[in-house]
Amino acid sequence: MKPTLSPVTLLHVLLDFGSKPIPVGRLALLNREIVFEFTPGFPVETLNLSPLKLRANEGHSIISGPPEPFEGLHGVFSDSLPDGWGRSLVDRKIKELGILPSQLTPLDRLAWVGTRGMGALIYQPERQFAQGQIGERVDLDELAEASQQILEDVPEAVFEHLLMAGGSPQGARPKALIGLSADKSTAVYGIERLPADYQHWLVKFVSPKESPEAGLIEKAYADMARDAGIDISESVVLSSSSSPGSFATRRFDRARDRRLHMHTAAGMLNADFRVPSVGYVELLKLVSLVTRDQAAVGQMFLRMAFNIVAHNRDDHSKNHAFLMNESGHWSLSPAYDITLSEGPGGEHTMDVAGEGREPSMVHVLKVATSVGLSPSFAKDALEKVTDVISRWPDYASALGVSAKETHRIGKRHNLLVS
Repeated sequence: MKPTLSPVTLLHVLLDFGSKPIPVGRLALLNREIVFEFTPGFPVETLNLSPLKLRANEGHSIISGPPEPFEGLHGVFSDSLPDGWGRSLVDRKIKELGILPSQLTPLDRLAWVGTRGMGALIYQPERQFAQGQIGERVDLDELAEASQQILEDVPEAVFEHLLMAGGSPQGARPKALIGLSADKSTAVYGIERLPADYQHWLVKFVSPKESPEAGLIEKAYADMARDAGIDISESVVLSSSSSPGSFATRRFDRARDRRLHMHTAAGMLNADFRVPSVGYVELLKLVSLVTRDQAAVGQMFLRMAFNIVAHNRDDHSKNHAFLMNESGHWSLSPAYDITLSEGPGGEHTMDVAGEGREPSMVHVLKVATSVGLSPSFAKDALEKVTDVISRWPDYASALGVSAKETHRIGKRHNLLVS
């Protein structure tokens, strides 16, 4: 008998900061439109999930989702959904059940996310697809091998454990959410509560389309970013039998059993991150508006300078995020997804004062003045990242990156911004 899908038409949204979940509101599918309504009494002004876009009009408590770009879903809830890798896992499971992925609505997909998404938002009722116990030991080599089979579309690939660990992450590269022991020797499923002395981490496996040394390269970039003054989470290269190593980073939306609400710049603006729709001027102004902290604006400017010099051009608006704690305080998240990358047509996904292909000091200074940063601050930031990235061969050598890859990547760096 062919399986049937009972579509989800109503979801309860809650905020779970690690103690007692707080009812936020309801998402409903009405006449092919997704609408949201806050729970009466929810402190919207102090704990607003999305202060720019999730505000009820006076006299109207129901907020309709925008038709684009998130399939009718509000940006803040779209941030909970996996894309790329995570979505492909869910779609494969759906096909295995004899159901077409096209039958799923965004609410169906949020019901699968349930309590397992990034950040602090949880959704009820929750659908369970994968089998596995929290705290069960994970063999990362087996997950890496399974991820390769999924990418190669091997029909008999066994992926229940991969779905358990990797169904929520975003981006195209294979990833898994794990708990990692303090000595980095043991990994367990880490969706919720962890054993003592474990922390929440995200591990990336190397894709067949990448350099086998991608993990080493991303770690070298993370080390350079840290030394340039960029706030970035702890990272490590985990040993692997299928590659020189897998890059892993400690999750900044988790601290043991405590959660933080995470909201990307793309979700905050309801912007399509797949196309160049947001530039650095707009991003820096958003940082100022959300955090009300000029130091955070300076930190994001430093990240922009690093991306320019280090040739990280896949710097789209979903690769920058904000965090909100249980007091409603917004801050800039640590930097993530920093490595050598190409943007659309070889340009930065986010333009630098209108320039994407060859941003120069002129464009950098225009960005700075547009957000109240002094020319001297801008020049110092650029000088700092240039000094660090000029030592790329040292960082690469320390991690065992081959001479060939070190040379290839070094040629991409823009050390002579003028």
